[in-house]
Amino acid sequence: MFKVYPKQLLTYYLQEQFRYYHLVFLGLLALSGAYSISYFRGQNQVKSSFNPPSVQVAKVVTNRPSSIKLARPVVKINKQKAVKAVWNLRQVQRKAKEIKTLSQGAINVGVVISSYPKISQPFYTVKVLENHPDSTTSPVYWFRVSSSNGAIQPLDLVSNKYTTLANWNPDGI
Repeated sequence: MFKVYPKQLLTYYLQEQFRYYHLVFLGLLALSGAYSISYFRGQNQVKSSFNPPSVQVAKVVTNRPSSIKLARPVVKINKQKAVKAVWNLRQVQRKAKEIKTLSQGAINVGVVISSYPKISQPFYTVKVLENHPDSTTSPVYWFRVSSSNGAIQPLDLVSNKYTTLANWNPDGI
């Protein structure tokens, strides 16, 4: 009627029984720790039950990190103005004409914004690129355009530093 399956020794079943208990214990310990942390945080937000409810709600709302105001860079120059300012530079126009004539019209020159203003860097980073017929691009010049006043700073490729337009010598002559 009832079948008994003593296929293994009794010590094997005892070892199997205790194999995962330490993992179950660690899981329960983690759950109880998470509950106690959330419980004690909740007690710190509202100090007393005698306070009116509007004051209690105000304490809870102001303790949240979502009420932090983020600072943003001042942007007075939009991206179109930054692109036009770089494209209208005499050196960029001369280089674009030179590339177009040497390639017999096969390579075009374009201007692209590669990064936008941030708090740490309030500049547009603008690249002047060669657009090849096989859909590849090659950088020609890099510029920084100030988002607050529109000042243009070209990247000097020899020293790898941004400089003023007056000190910039793109042809190296």
